[in-house]
Amino acid sequence: MAATKAPKEVLFAWEGKDRQGKLQKGEMRAGSENIVNAALRRQGILATKIRKRKLGGGRSIKSKDLTTFTRQMSTMLRAGVPLLQSFDIVARSHPNPSMARLVNEIRNDVETGTSLSAAFRKHPKYFDHLYCNLVEAGEEAGMLELLLDRLATYQEKTLAIRSKIKSALTYPIAVMIVAMIVVSIIMLFVVPTFQDVFAQFGANLPAPTLVVIAISHFFVSYWYIMAGTLAIGGYFAVQSWKRSPKVKEAVDRGLLRLPVFGQLVLKGTLARWTRTLSTMFGAGVPLVEALDSVGGAAGNIVYQRATDKIQQEVSSGTSLTLAMQTSGVFPPLVLQMASIGEESGSLDQMLGKAADIYEAEVDELVKALSSLLEPIIIVVLGVLIGGLVVSMYLPIFNLGKVVG
Repeated sequence: MAATKAPKEVLFAWEGKDRQGKLQKGEMRAGSENIVNAALRRQGILATKIRKRKLGGGRSIKSKDLTTFTRQMSTMLRAGVPLLQSFDIVARSHPNPSMARLVNEIRNDVETGTSLSAAFRKHPKYFDHLYCNLVEAGEEAGMLELLLDRLATYQEKTLAIRSKIKSALTYPIAVMIVAMIVVSIIMLFVVPTFQDVFAQFGANLPAPTLVVIAISHFFVSYWYIMAGTLAIGGYFAVQSWKRSPKVKEAVDRGLLRLPVFGQLVLKGTLARWTRTLSTMFGAGVPLVEALDSVGGAAGNIVYQRATDKIQQEVSSGTSLTLAMQTSGVFPPLVLQMASIGEESGSLDQMLGKAADIYEAEVDELVKALSSLLEPIIIVVLGVLIGGLVVSMYLPIFNLGKVVG
């Protein structure tokens, strides 16, 4: 006999009154309205309205949303607010409906007896192994609020580092894209107009003007081929980076070797690596198990593969410092901090100090790059755009001299 298929669960929004007559609202994932009604009755709530909730609406859930959620949960649990009530408060106050739905789903799982870490593991898109492992360690040790506080601090520092690196890289890229668009408009529309004017002069044009006109002819004749090549090439480059480990490794190695930005990427990666391992080890997670989450959190495949080798060596009895030294990707500062931490039994504290040092260096690098890049970009744009403008006005200047 075929097994009976379980009804498909959907999200229901409900309103009702508790035993004190207070109005309560919430969401619940269930197979039907009757199941929601029965579950609410068991909680002492008389439902007055139950309706299916559309899953659309609300912006996507960002890292900042998850960081805020963790900090709010940590604060409320430390203040003595019960876990389920904390979920309710976060869901009702969150401005992003998508995040509110996620919080309600987790709350419903916990209410039915699922552990908090298991409820988080049902949403791997938002809660990675590091997050779930720390929550599980907090549950087992009976100090969930402390572990959530550590996790929130870790997320805030990691988010700040990523934001600084992103802002430092975004500015020059955005300016160069705008410059390309401006040059393309000049070549496609402005230069041909000048060329019609020059044709009436009946005189020889200066060499810079002829070069610009030739480039303009090429743009006008083959702009669709150039645009298509850029679009298709960009698409395949992104797909190759996403799907091919070799391409991703080549890109990550290239980023680390860039003249100026390479140091920024390197220090940001080291800050995340040391901060992650410090947080995991300080939470009582065994070193070999903690290294599972560290490589992916570093955000660079070079360090991810190095971490895998370190984990194998540590699991076979090698000290962490020696395994890190063998990998050949860690600078002396990190190795020294790890060595002192292992000898003194304060590995988490020493790695945390290393993370503080690299985070401070990232701040200094971002400030230096911001002050350095602005004049360089202004000069480059001035030469590029100014050179085009001068080249197109040279024949007019020469004509003025002849007339004079």
